[in-house]
Amino acid sequence: MDTPVEPIEVLLVEDDPGDELMTREAFEDNKIRNTLHVVRDGQEALEFLFRKGRYAQAPRPDLILLDLNLPKYDGRQVLERIKSDEDLAMIPVVVLTTSSAEEDILRSYKLHANAYVTKPVDLEQFIAAVRQIDDFFVSVVRLPRRR
Repeated sequence: MDTPVEPIEVLLVEDDPGDELMTREAFEDNKIRNTLHVVRDGQEALEFLFRKGRYAQAPRPDLILLDLNLPKYDGRQVLERIKSDEDLAMIPVVVLTTSSAEEDILRSYKLHANAYVTKPVDLEQFIAAVRQIDDFFVSVVRLPRRR
């Protein structure tokens, strides 16, 4: 018998509207009850995470899906800021990007990414990848309690 899982707060940091839409579809198709928050560049991501300006009331995410190629601050800079902050460092960050470059993979893990996933180009594969990330972090992994 499956134990019901509590929905989590997911922050998607993604500047491509098509990838945002596919991620939303993956959440809806999978009947995922998690709340998906979307920011479109590195600066917005940091404002959301540090609860600045219009994001002063933003919830603390339980999981971050982070693209590397972002305007303003790129994903590497955002990842570095997250993992160097005592309060944010424990939030799992999954790099979800089109890059399959070895240097991006190595640098992301050196910056303490929790996982690195290259975005599949095919819609069905993309949706399946997002579902697997969600299933893993919601059903398998034990996340720290929100503060």
